[in-house]
Amino acid sequence: MKIAFHGAARNVTGSKHLITLQNGKKILLDCGLFQGMGQETDELNENFGFNAAEVDVLVLSHAHIDHSGLIPRLIAQGFKGVIYGTPATKELSKILLLDSAKIQAGDLKYKNKKLQQRGQPLEKALYEEEDVLRAMEYFVAVDYHNETRLMDGVTLQFIDAGHIIGSASVHLTIVENGQTTHLSFSGDVGQYGDLLLRSPQTFPQADYILLESTYGDRLHQDAQPTEQAFLDVILKTCVQKKGKIIIPAFSVGRTQELLYILNNLDLEGKLPAIKVYVDSPLSAKATQIIENHAEGYNEEVLDILKIDDNPFDFKGLHYIEDSEESKALNANPEPCIIISASGMAEAGRVKHHIKNNISDSKNTILMVGYCEPRSLGGQLKNGAKEVSIYGERFQVVAEVQSIQSMSAHGDYEDLLKFISGQDPAKVKKIFLVHGDYDVQQVFREKLIAKGYQNVEIPDRHQEFTLS
Repeated sequence: MKIAFHGAARNVTGSKHLITLQNGKKILLDCGLFQGMGQETDELNENFGFNAAEVDVLVLSHAHIDHSGLIPRLIAQGFKGVIYGTPATKELSKILLLDSAKIQAGDLKYKNKKLQQRGQPLEKALYEEEDVLRAMEYFVAVDYHNETRLMDGVTLQFIDAGHIIGSASVHLTIVENGQTTHLSFSGDVGQYGDLLLRSPQTFPQADYILLESTYGDRLHQDAQPTEQAFLDVILKTCVQKKGKIIIPAFSVGRTQELLYILNNLDLEGKLPAIKVYVDSPLSAKATQIIENHAEGYNEEVLDILKIDDNPFDFKGLHYIEDSEESKALNANPEPCIIISASGMAEAGRVKHHIKNNISDSKNTILMVGYCEPRSLGGQLKNGAKEVSIYGERFQVVAEVQSIQSMSAHGDYEDLLKFISGQDPAKVKKIFLVHGDYDVQQVFREKLIAKGYQNVEIPDRHQEFTLS
């Protein structure tokens, strides 16, 4: 058996890991979109590094676009197998992929207009909405803990990873020539004590582990709890300075966490009388799906549901669908909070909101999650004094704040706890994925100190033989 790492290898996005069995059958773990990789991004997304038509099965850990975003392209290039994911992952993948297709169409329209003016060849989208709808026909929903036969000699089990609703760590039992191999893929691992979700669950003993490492070199703890940190930003920006808070937030997971905190502040009588806008049609759809999957909530949220039938709704909350209404926010001088996608500020309406508010010192751009360093969000988070937005240069005059504890990814203590149920002596090798290389090198040493002696950091397209 062999495994090759075609994405999220020494970087965070583009998750794709291809297992090739001795009989030639191929199992792909995730099929994600590369994001925020600068000029490399388009080329990376156009070329898988393997033949899509040769893949027999796709196992999807969760719905985030950096894990699911190239599924329609995989099918367009010849994949005819089955896609396995949890029920919530199937539902969320549909709306996320449709939104991705819509964003691509919008971006391409603008780009092709410029190319046409220069007399250059026009470009095509990676996929369109009809490709997404066709891709959904390949999905089979599998509940947590159900052992599912993928093919002769291979079974699958999903375990809750606590990252977003429906997220799973993937556990394969593979029998070849009478020898059994247990291979586990963490997917993205959530925090223990997450605001909304159950903590990551214990997974079976594995021979080989693919382990995410996004925050393998840091801890999330802020000086104060997340709710208080958020309230302090609101009071300073909206009440004292009469400004706006612009929050780039992923539509699935992060947006609902923000709404949950704001709802709790409202229930406690602490939320000032300001308007909160969720400027993302996708976020509205995602919130409805998440409301319908209470099986993933932690005990605290379940207790809130006993006194509040919707933990994501409160007075002053407005969802914006129409693009004209979105544009009107920029002319509205009233203090407010604008939550909008994307989380890395690389696309979508939030990029326009940042463009229109970055030059005013009254305003705050609040970062609440991981951003690829080269993305607009990453540049702001890392203290850039000047940024380029839609080809224009802007001085960063607005205040940029970050609440680091708001992350759907566990820190290194969470990751070490996640694998603490494993016997290091029985783990033949750990492959670190989904992390920046410098971070992975730090985390590798932490794993070695815990007794995991064989820790690899695969490069993109690198292949390994598993004994």
